[in-house]
Amino acid sequence: MAILLVALIIVLIVADQLIKFWAVEKLAPAGSMEFIHFGDFKIFDLTYLENRGAIFGSMAGQRWFLVGFTALVIAVGIFVLFRFMKRSKLLSLSIALFIAGGIGNLIDRVRFGYVVDMFEIKLFKFAIFNFADICVTFAFVMIMIYGIFIDPKIERQLKSEKKEAAEDE
Repeated sequence: MAILLVALIIVLIVADQLIKFWAVEKLAPAGSMEFIHFGDFKIFDLTYLENRGAIFGSMAGQRWFLVGFTALVIAVGIFVLFRFMKRSKLLSLSIALFIAGGIGNLIDRVRFGYVVDMFEIKLFKFAIFNFADICVTFAFVMIMIYGIFIDPKIERQLKSEKKEAAEDE
């Protein structure tokens, strides 16, 4: 399981970096490209953006704080991944997505001093984001689902098994 999760993390990081490489090389000179439109109705564009902050551009100019904080969160994620890997495949997958997204954006921050973003939802006014952000967002949603619906069941089962084991002694 650990090897598959590490492989998944590596694949996601490589995908993120390849998309960002394309964005820097091809999208940056154009600035923006139409992507999904129905007539004049715009849904989704590819728009090059250098995000020097965190979410929605907050904490702009705090590069080294963001590098340090992101590295710390990734380290905690790696610890949690290996500590709770056998607890749930959903939890392990979620944490792997989280780690991959964090590393993808950390690479940009260290390399460029900013994070390369390119996906812009035009359907409604929203932030411009990247593949690593998508990984982190899906990870967050999956962890919330796990925490609300799955972990309580696992905890009840573990308590029941401990109680039965104590009664058998």
